[in-house]
Amino acid sequence: MGDWLRRIGRTISSKGGIFMFLRAQLSAQMSTVFDFLVTILLVRLFDVYYVYATLAGAIYGGVLNCVINYKWTFKSKGKKTNVAVKFILVWVCSILLNTWGTYMLTESLEKIPWVRDKLSLYFSDFFIVPKLAVAVLVALIWNYNMQRVFVYRSIHTKRLFKRRNGK
Repeated sequence: MGDWLRRIGRTISSKGGIFMFLRAQLSAQMSTVFDFLVTILLVRLFDVYYVYATLAGAIYGGVLNCVINYKWTFKSKGKKTNVAVKFILVWVCSILLNTWGTYMLTESLEKIPWVRDKLSLYFSDFFIVPKLAVAVLVALIWNYNMQRVFVYRSIHTKRLFKRRNGK
């Protein structure tokens, strides 16, 4: 029985395949929970404007996501500085997409009276629904793909920028 469980554990933890995608999704969910927790606490307890709270949540969630992905999800063997530089490039875009997307969707939906009225019945902080929708889209379309293809691959940043500049 113990040998069977060990084999399953190794299969799930092995690099690549569907299990890498599932590990990435679990990592993303943990980071998203942390992101939302920070955002909601800043809005509720400290009365921070939701756009700034969204930005802060994305920053803290991103740090957690990077650590989990480096050690467990993608099992990166690259230098930590190379991974950090690439992660920051992808992460800045992710933060901009999440913050801008949440703001645009929230402001657009608040202009539609029946949507605003229905959602405000269930959510005291209306921006949570657009934030959730944007977070899912950014995670699936941008974050996972860029981390899988760019951040945790053994592409050295010095070589990457030298090729782009023609040097």
